[in-house]
Amino acid sequence: MGACMALSSLASCASCLCGSAPCLLSSCCPSTYNSTMSRLAFSFLLLLGTMVSVIMILPGMEERLEKIPGFCVDGSYISGKVNCNIIVGYKSVYRMCFAMACFFFLFSIIMIRVRSSKDPRAAIQNGFWFFKFLVLVGITVGAFFIPDGDFTTVWYYFGVVGSFIFILIQLILLIDFAHSWNQSWLEKAEEGNTKCWFAALLFVTISCFALAFTAVVLFYVYYTQPDDCTEHKVFISLNFLFCIIVSVVAVLPKVQEAQPSSGLLQASIISLYTMYITWSAMTNNPNKQCNPSLLSLVQPSAPTPPPGVPNPTLAPVGAQWWDAQGIVGLIIFLFCTLYASIRSSNNSQVNKLMQTEEGQGLTAAEESTGDDGVRRAVDNEEDGVTYSYSFFHFSLFLASLYIMMTLTNWYKPDTDYKAMRTTMPAVWVKICSSWIGLGLYLWTLVAPLVLPDRDFN
Repeated sequence: MGACMALSSLASCASCLCGSAPCLLSSCCPSTYNSTMSRLAFSFLLLLGTMVSVIMILPGMEERLEKIPGFCVDGSYISGKVNCNIIVGYKSVYRMCFAMACFFFLFSIIMIRVRSSKDPRAAIQNGFWFFKFLVLVGITVGAFFIPDGDFTTVWYYFGVVGSFIFILIQLILLIDFAHSWNQSWLEKAEEGNTKCWFAALLFVTISCFALAFTAVVLFYVYYTQPDDCTEHKVFISLNFLFCIIVSVVAVLPKVQEAQPSSGLLQASIISLYTMYITWSAMTNNPNKQCNPSLLSLVQPSAPTPPPGVPNPTLAPVGAQWWDAQGIVGLIIFLFCTLYASIRSSNNSQVNKLMQTEEGQGLTAAEESTGDDGVRRAVDNEEDGVTYSYSFFHFSLFLASLYIMMTLTNWYKPDTDYKAMRTTMPAVWVKICSSWIGLGLYLWTLVAPLVLPDRDFN
């Protein structure tokens, strides 16, 4: 269903170029809400910008541009107005993501306090896709005319802060996904074939816990040294202990009584995600003795370079974006972005954190089918919006910064703009986000006990 709606969102860009009416749906796709179609369309713009960034950072792109006759002349482009070396590599990623961030931040400001689809600004949210695409292209073109100077260094710190917040949003979405998954399978178990569904729950839970525990063992083996890497030992031990604590709390009788749908499935998914964040943080440690690449684990280690050879902690432009932790980060990002676009949650705590209303499915009476047999998205926001337009765009703004940091492997630009350097601040940002994320998950478990007078159903 999600893939079908994603494809239909592409068609909506053509069918809703200038209007704000509900967009057409393919007859093979199920009816859905206009609000869902709009979120999918904006997510598609973000994914499109991500694809462009990936292409720009591919190794060898600069050489290919130089082979185009008249494109790059003496290191310049178009009469010396734009340097060719900012069209590829990490500089291009910074500018592309800067353009996407500005685009979504602008919409976040415009859509503040939109209460229903009757607000004139809702027409901008749900229509005019062709013009919005032109605005994004215009901002992107303008971003490549920004002089080098301190732009990349300043925008790096914006990326660190924004990515820290977005990692927390990712964890909230994963918590919501785990709750919805557990609740769905429990309901199916109650309806029939109980043994099959409980066996499936048990298998997924054990698999996630097994992967998380395996990760802990591998971390101790490859990312610690007997007389070094003290930070890594602390990070691994603390996060392993915290995961055990939240798993135990999730199955406490009082917690189960207050939240019957809570269980080990959610705890296992959160534990596995926490191990990924721990791994991602350790891969940004500038101490290469504590941070071996995956290639070094399967290949003989290279000898220490003699004086005068470039520092191994420096990464050439566009050379290491495909590191394993970066690929996993992109996969999780894609999942969370699409899930945020089509989610329909019944978890009140998560809905409050994400500023959305309780989701309701489409009924047969609500399906809008024209005389021509073509289905149309239903406007379900005449009485009130189902999600905060402003917060949704702010999340995409943070996602743009997260993509920037992920594609550049969280490396800090070097002063000569020829390389990028790993730094400890990136390590601490990720580790702190994992701790705060575990705290948020723990809060979803104990909140009904701490605040018994509030409704958390």
